Amino acid sequence: MGFSKDFVWGVATASYQIEGAAFEDGKGLSVWDVFSNKNPRAVKNGDTGNTACDHYHRFKEDVGIMSEIGVKAYRFSISWPRVLPEGTGKVNEKGLDFYDALVDELLAKGIKPYVTLFHWDYPYELYKKGGWLNPESPDWFAEYVKVIVDRLSDRVEYWMTLNEPQCFILIGHEAGVHAPGLKLDRSQVLLAAHNALLAHGRAVQAIRGYSKNPCKIGYAPAGSVVFPETNSQEDIDAARKAMFSCDSGNLWVSSWWMDPVFLGKYPEDGLKVNEKWLPQIKQEDMKIISQPLDFFGVNIYHGRKVRADQKGGYEYAGDKPGYARTAIDWAVTPEALYWGPKFYYERYKKPVIITENGMSNIDWVSVDGKVHDPQRIDYLYRYIRELKRAADDNVDVQGYMLWSLLDNFEWAEGYSQRFGIVYVDFETQKRIIKDSGYWYREVIESNGENIK
Repeated sequence: MGFSKDFVWGVATASYQIEGAAFEDGKGLSVWDVFSNKNPRAVKNGDTGNTACDHYHRFKEDVGIMSEIGVKAYRFSISWPRVLPEGTGKVNEKGLDFYDALVDELLAKGIKPYVTLFHWDYPYELYKKGGWLNPESPDWFAEYVKVIVDRLSDRVEYWMTLNEPQCFILIGHEAGVHAPGLKLDRSQVLLAAHNALLAHGRAVQAIRGYSKNPCKIGYAPAGSVVFPETNSQEDIDAARKAMFSCDSGNLWVSSWWMDPVFLGKYPEDGLKVNEKWLPQIKQEDMKIISQPLDFFGVNIYHGRKVRADQKGGYEYAGDKPGYARTAIDWAVTPEALYWGPKFYYERYKKPVIITENGMSNIDWVSVDGKVHDPQRIDYLYRYIRELKRAADDNVDVQGYMLWSLLDNFEWAEGYSQRFGIVYVDFETQKRIIKDSGYWYREVIESNGENIK
């Protein structure tokens, strides 16, 4: 059976990680501009996204590389403060012009744009007004979304609202490791999370209300995947329970971020365990948050293995000594790309698009001038093979966006991690398509038939 004939093979990036031009052409500050520039210890080696991959000036070259690789879709994000320097109010036309030109260039090369409206570069001017803690934040986001939709929806069909709210809320507002670098208490974290989900809903309303053409809208949360140690029914049931259970109070659990969006309610066990910290949740809030979506986008890199315990519950199996891991020290667990889509499709009943999957590898330019990354090829083969197995098991998988097109600024890790299928020399900005990029071209050309 394999992948459907209209399966979408793409690549993904994010604005702050590749664009550079941080202070050019009227762009406003983002929380990441301030976080990386004001505290030299905030990001490894004192790196910043000020230049990144200089995509702002080199987008035509980068679109040409995508065309050479043969990708069918490009998932990119828009920098909110590049378009609205103060977050609301006056529009920066030069910022809009950049995305206008990027969309035109993509379409000229036969590449379909998939737009992510927020991938963590929050306007600093709005952060000073309380950011996601401010009850007006959902309306701020909707105002920005309307500006983008007004300009691009005559050519853009696919939209995603928020990328990985778990990360920008929990790592940025609770752990303090990402911008804006806050360590809020649980009640404030839950308030920020609720407002972000409301912003998602307001954005969906804005897209539906102002899109000039028929549109398809999704969401791109991080997939916290759990998979069974064996194929026994007991282990499968245990894994499903572990994947959506909020009993531990761990806010990374998928259901806290996905149930409100797709089911219109927070999970009952999550409400119970977080009861004393919950913000005021109005009845109409859930109607806003659960605006109908067209697809289930999800970012999946790895998962955790569980088995059934003796009490009808589950226990984590743990990693074996010397387990396979990537350069960023994430476990290599291809099973996550089978069980994740399977469990999500069962629960939320929406077509699945893998909006991110890939690996950081130890890459360098070899003496022959090429970049050989066999580990990445093997990783991608194993993961895509599991996704193909999910499709064979009647999971409606509609697309795969490889993270990432380019080596880029990897948030708190700076430039120390290379996720790209295209090598970037950050001093010269020279691009080199890695072996994995040429391999991915063969996958696309065969629609995954070369993966057995």
